[in-house]
Amino acid sequence: MKDVRRKVRRSQTIVPFGVGGIIDLRGESFVAADIRSWAVNGERVESPRLAAKLGVQGFRSAPVIPSGKAAYAARIGPVYVRFPKWLFCPQCREMKRWHSDLEVRDKQPTCGHCAGKSQLAPMRFIQVCRAGHMADIDWHRWAHSKSEGHAQRQCQLRRLRFVASPESSGLDALRVICVACRAGRDLAGISQKNILKQIGLPCPGTHPWQSETDEADTCEETPQAVQRGASNVYFPITHSAIDIPEPAGLPEEDELTQKVVNHTLWPDFNSANGSPISDAFRTVIANQCEVTEEFVEAVRRRYTEEVSWMPSRVDSDGDLSIAEWAAFSVPESVADSKTFSVRRTHLGISHDNPKSMQELDSGISAVVVADRVREVRALEGFSRYEPSSGDREEGEGGHVVSVNTNARAQWLPAIETYGEGIFIAVEEERVSTWEKLPAVRDWTRRIERNLDASFKADRLRSKTGPELLPRFVMLHTLAHQFIRQLSYDSGYNAASLRERVYARSHAPGSELPAQAGVFIYTAAGDTEGTLGGLVRQGQPPNLVETLIRLLESAQWCSQDPLCADSTGRSLANLNRAACHACTLLPETCCEIDNSLLDRTLLIGDGKVPGFFRRVIQAALEESAEAVDLP
Repeated sequence: MKDVRRKVRRSQTIVPFGVGGIIDLRGESFVAADIRSWAVNGERVESPRLAAKLGVQGFRSAPVIPSGKAAYAARIGPVYVRFPKWLFCPQCREMKRWHSDLEVRDKQPTCGHCAGKSQLAPMRFIQVCRAGHMADIDWHRWAHSKSEGHAQRQCQLRRLRFVASPESSGLDALRVICVACRAGRDLAGISQKNILKQIGLPCPGTHPWQSETDEADTCEETPQAVQRGASNVYFPITHSAIDIPEPAGLPEEDELTQKVVNHTLWPDFNSANGSPISDAFRTVIANQCEVTEEFVEAVRRRYTEEVSWMPSRVDSDGDLSIAEWAAFSVPESVADSKTFSVRRTHLGISHDNPKSMQELDSGISAVVVADRVREVRALEGFSRYEPSSGDREEGEGGHVVSVNTNARAQWLPAIETYGEGIFIAVEEERVSTWEKLPAVRDWTRRIERNLDASFKADRLRSKTGPELLPRFVMLHTLAHQFIRQLSYDSGYNAASLRERVYARSHAPGSELPAQAGVFIYTAAGDTEGTLGGLVRQGQPPNLVETLIRLLESAQWCSQDPLCADSTGRSLANLNRAACHACTLLPETCCEIDNSLLDRTLLIGDGKVPGFFRRVIQAALEESAEAVDLP
């Protein structure tokens, strides 16, 4: 962005203003161009596990523009181009097709006819298609679409006005008029399906940052007119991974070995083992570390043998939760590092505590606080009009557009964030017994039937696994209630907290350990470390009080009984007893778009026993005993 008033934080270059996303600033509208604009200046972000899953060489974050250097932003940082190109003057209503030659640094587009130099406003409607293309609507053709054919052919003066009639309301009151021949058409019905196809407007096959003559694709999709700020204009596809260090079993090495292992090419050398480029990496590392190539190879072999016992970095289905679950559930197996430091703690429950706390302690198998945690979030691409089904090719959902629209992306834009968190694992034997109850199993199958029929099925299955287990819905709901309660107790607002649910089912016959836990963490993109509020809440006696309070608050909702008795809520009926008043969170918190939530599986009702039902019953009995009767 050229103007100092047009600022975008680094974290926003991933979501919500990543490649293909529209941003509104002071009455102006821009769209983020693809990563070719800042490929050379991007700062490298390390995340081997995530890179292996996505099949790329690495990640880069957008370069930070130094203070006072906003004039150089277009040359060293991400490019945002003006979109839509069609603008209009709010005073004289004259429309103008803008182009880059008219841009003046640090200036907004203004009307050349009005005395006050009124700032031009972007048109409200644009066109998108399922192939991911986005373009301006041809307003000249729209204005003449209800005129006689000869009138449109004879009209060569492309001057338009966007007028608003006070005599009517809604889209009927907005009209595009040709100044030359007075032909015009209002915007009524512009959102109807195939309306643009009916007037002969095809998809140009381009993105706003591409040239319509040199980079246009042949697109057979039918364009659809949508509002510029509509939710179906942009569906970003993001991935994240927590940085897990090497196992604690790796002994301390001498100075030369540490020098080799810390070399910038060491990760590439390790991953390229056996390939022709491996020899080149070995030679460079040996020369720069002033050791022999045999020494470098010996370090690599020892390194491989030492860490071979760790869970695979990427499972056959790309599941990154395996190594994360191993690190959190057995924190002693992982060495502390500058980016990852965890330690086991407990609820601090004894025989002197109330029965409700003892019941809670019996259902929790592990509590771990993370003093330091690093997360990498990457943007793979986006889709438009319909969310992608997860396939890079066209299918039932929208087509996935890569962050590099010219060639296959060798690297992806990403950010690294630092923070702290609390990990809680529930007792595996107890949750397995609970899952086998017929009422719990049948209740979850009803949710799974809606999941199978949803357009988000493929994306959600990547989180839940091949089978939707009751523990996933229960733990996901627990994570949401946990975040809501922590926003009161820890000092962080809910939007600054994020969840990771470890309850994924594995393929039949898999020897991977069962998972049953949640990790609630906060991460800041511009600073290392956070306020420490989550770590304090993870220590006794704070954590047990937080958990008891969240379970008590989950018993009721201001929308009850409608919420509690719901048989299907939200998009595609993927939620049950969960609404904005009791369970839903800001979209930045949830990893699966506020789906697959149900308070019933958490606390129970008359038909379905919740996992923490005994905790709630004991708390209610204690409250009744504490009431002094006259």
